[in-house]
Amino acid sequence: MPSIDVCFSPELLPLYDLKGKIAVAVDVLRATSSMVTALAHGVTHIAPVSELHECLAYKEKNYLVAAERDGVKAEGFDLGNSPFHYREDSVKGRFLAITTTNGTQAINRSRTADAVLVGAFLNLGAVADYLRKANKDVVVVCAGWKGLFNLEDTLFAGALAERLEGDFSLNHDATLAAHSMYQVAKGDLMGYLSKSSHVQRLERLHILPDIEFCLQHDVYNVVPVLEGEFLVVAQ
Repeated sequence: MPSIDVCFSPELLPLYDLKGKIAVAVDVLRATSSMVTALAHGVTHIAPVSELHECLAYKEKNYLVAAERDGVKAEGFDLGNSPFHYREDSVKGRFLAITTTNGTQAINRSRTADAVLVGAFLNLGAVADYLRKANKDVVVVCAGWKGLFNLEDTLFAGALAERLEGDFSLNHDATLAAHSMYQVAKGDLMGYLSKSSHVQRLERLHILPDIEFCLQHDVYNVVPVLEGEFLVVAQ
């Protein structure tokens, strides 16, 4: 039986051997939620890059360019990090390059895995279905906040563990902790997260609707998978 493990921060990835495993990168608030939304609404592929200048260079290739730092859209970019930016008809058929404070780092630092998926509550069921079919060990890579642990990404890991229970072993301590947290929180995720650092950070930016949207389960049936330099919808 394959197992599911949880890495609470990309800073801990040197302690994990991703070879032969599937990495699920998650930044619930809001990078991976935005990426899932973008691909669900017709963006053809996404270049997740780590630095602002790398991302801006894609503008010369006719890409939409999106950037966020500390929760705010970076100056000179087309879009920020709100999933609502990617529900517009104008994104359909476009290429997207994006860089964020935490999410794109988690994706790019997971590249030694056999496959890198992007997860969010929005595509939780689709990710679980993909992993069952793949039948490989899984490591959920939580983006955290600037290298630190955060609650929302850990809760996603717990939700995924719940979906995979019975088909995957949950016997890693990090997985058991995430699973236990989700059992406590799942009846009211927004209430549970209300005092968390990132939710308070986003509330100060007056983007509560973003948080509520990102905490919805199973809105989209798409799984972004990294192929070379780009995220595309898994077939």
